[in-house]
Amino acid sequence: MTDKSDITLTINGKAHAIRVEARRTLADAIREECGQTGTHIGCEHGVCGACTVLVNGEPVRSCLMFAQQADGKQIRTVEGLARGDEMHVMQRAFMENHGLQCGFCTPGFLMLAVGVLERELDISDHDLVDVLSSNLCRCTGYQNIIKAVRAAAIEMRQS
Repeated sequence: MTDKSDITLTINGKAHAIRVEARRTLADAIREECGQTGTHIGCEHGVCGACTVLVNGEPVRSCLMFAQQADGKQIRTVEGLARGDEMHVMQRAFMENHGLQCGFCTPGFLMLAVGVLERELDISDHDLVDVLSSNLCRCTGYQNIIKAVRAAAIEMRQS
């Protein structure tokens, strides 16, 4: 089955007209056809969360979604967080609170946290920990990630 379909992926506000096989994952299409390599591929089973992007504002594991399913939807990747040279509040919070070490999982955590806080800025600490535990990090021990997301939430509430 090598039939390809023409689709348009709108990533960070820019339309990418591409041709993909039905089995092509959104993660692979974002990286390979659209050149947005900030979305990382880890487990390819939806377990680690490194590939998390926002589709129509909702965090999704892009390794579990077919590119064709995202046709015509708004996709936001880590490349779309900053505005020019100005980092997104979440990116700044991760840096200031040491929420990253090797950085492999960071794009997925950033997109998950932004997606959650944009929907529920006053999320409880319990629920925040529950949400963040869905992504894996082998370096940080999670405490600084949680601290960074809480700091970003405070700043987002004030703006």
